[in-house]
Amino acid sequence: MPPAGATRVSRETKGRGGKAVTVVKGLPLDDDALAALGKQLRTACGSGGTVKDGVIEVQGDHCDRILAALDKLGYRAKRAGG
Repeated sequence: MPPAGATRVSRETKGRGGKAVTVVKGLPLDDDALAALGKQLRTACGSGGTVKDGVIEVQGDHCDRILAALDKLGYRAKRAGG
């Protein structure tokens, strides 16, 4: 598992038909906890998304909102990319 300080939040558009997706990588959680956190983040952003291969994806550009939500839950997350 990655260290707790390696959580990254970024926005991706590649391979998604030009649509933006906010990606959360590096959370030190098991699959069930990751799925629960993914649901919380999707609800906080009011949009859909998925959890696969240890990565949470939320549809749309919600980097700031997700960073705030993770901070509130006690996770140390940093913005990655542009």
